[in-house]
Amino acid sequence: MSVRAWIQAARPLAQANLAAPLLLGQAFAFAITGRFDPLLLGLLALFGVLDQLFIVFANDVADAEHDRPEARTLFSGGSGVIGEGKIERATLARAAIGAYAALGLLSLVLAWLATPWALAAWALAGALLHAYSFPPLRRSYRGGGELLQGLGLGAVLPLLGFAVQAGTLEGYPWATLAATVLLGFAGNVSTALPDHTADRRANKRTWPVRLGVVRAAWACLGLTVSAIYLALATSGALDRRVGYVAFAVLPLVLALFANVRTKSGVVRFVFAQGAATQLVWLGWAACCVFDP
Repeated sequence: MSVRAWIQAARPLAQANLAAPLLLGQAFAFAITGRFDPLLLGLLALFGVLDQLFIVFANDVADAEHDRPEARTLFSGGSGVIGEGKIERATLARAAIGAYAALGLLSLVLAWLATPWALAAWALAGALLHAYSFPPLRRSYRGGGELLQGLGLGAVLPLLGFAVQAGTLEGYPWATLAATVLLGFAGNVSTALPDHTADRRANKRTWPVRLGVVRAAWACLGLTVSAIYLALATSGALDRRVGYVAFAVLPLVLALFANVRTKSGVVRFVFAQGAATQLVWLGWAACCVFDP
């Protein structure tokens, strides 16, 4: 086992999926309560890192028998380290348990410093991951994994960011969950596109497997545009928010020109959709901070 193998297993690019929702929740807290603590910002960033390690290690363990390293792309669902023989499955399982245990200790610290909701977020993170990847539910195979990812990224993380900075969930803009959960849902559909062939062999019921790559890509675009609309509709004011959030439509326009019938086209589509999603998260957060 090498450092490079562990970096591959950690999938650093995936951190953006967790960091942005945590930042948005904290931006909501600042806009609504005026409270912000840099120490809590740093601890929440660490929460995102540990949560990511728990998720990617555990998912690799759960999918080891169906992982196909030869089909790997930058945005594929697994790291491939088990299939490539770089890290043993049992070793990665222990690392996943260790990451979740460390996440629990950090949640205790956050509960002591800020809010007991941190412990609820830790418990939900474990429950959602287990339901997504492991029997008996194993929704990443049986269908419904999209909703679980939407809830994890679009509800648990923004709520945690808000609760830690504000000290409470009172005042949270609950209507915005319609947009944030939908963003997490669409992200799952998008990143499942490159794994369509391997997922079909594994009998996974992802949207690309059930609908086909082309129709799933169109559905993903529709979901993302709908999330942008809901973000604008639930943000309270539509002046600068239109400029911040609607700017995400630009990479989606590029996604329209990606030929998802080819592997390179699928990668371009996933990149463009991911860029649009990040612009929504970060643009919305910037709006809350600079134009509350």
